[in-house]
Amino acid sequence: MRNIKLVIEYDGTNYAGWQLQPNGVTVQQVMEEALTTLLHEPVRLHGSGRTDAGVHARGMVACFTTYRTIPLRAFSDGLNSLLPPDIAVRESAEVTPDFHPRYAATGKLYRYTIHAGRRRSPLSRLYAWHLRGELDLDAMRRAALFMVGEHDFAALRGAGCAAKTTVRRVDGIAIEKQGELVTIDVRGSGFLRHMVRNMVGTLVEVGQGRRVADSIPALLAAGERGGAGATAPACGLCLVEVYY
Repeated sequence: MRNIKLVIEYDGTNYAGWQLQPNGVTVQQVMEEALTTLLHEPVRLHGSGRTDAGVHARGMVACFTTYRTIPLRAFSDGLNSLLPPDIAVRESAEVTPDFHPRYAATGKLYRYTIHAGRRRSPLSRLYAWHLRGELDLDAMRRAALFMVGEHDFAALRGAGCAAKTTVRRVDGIAIEKQGELVTIDVRGSGFLRHMVRNMVGTLVEVGQGRRVADSIPALLAAGERGGAGATAPACGLCLVEVYY
């Protein structure tokens, strides 16, 4: 039995997220259908996590097992010939039987992109949150420092989150600007449902002067979702890399 690891890139605009669900087409569903066509056998993919509807990925990792002896290259080039233009396999590798993309992961990197311009941009509308007006990036960076480390992030957890504990470790947050695009890179051991998008929504309030940077510790200590900022739109979020 072979255990095949895939690194997958996708534009999540037209999908109801990564994970299989009954109320919409998902990336996992499309991937499994293409693999079934390629291998002539049912295939179940195990992903490194979930992404919500509209969220993108550059480095989603998934694994499946098969007895087929086709060349490894077929799991990238061959599979890509069967996939739609908004999904592609970037890498394929054969890994040990005990490797699981979720449980073996040591961390993840997400990037959130904001288009901070006076006028909307049709070319970035599917991949960035358009906000008019300047953001105080220094204030946002000060606020972000309070989110780094191991904390109870209940205040930044989205509704419907089934995690047994809301304690997570954030290893770093980097906020940069190039032209009208602001990127917020968040690295951590793992994230709660909507956690990164809620972090961004809260940091944006700081950048707009509607919340002070020093208020973050009290927000986290209170643990109340209503005290944090609004959930940033899904279109600006991208899973960049999963670490092992």
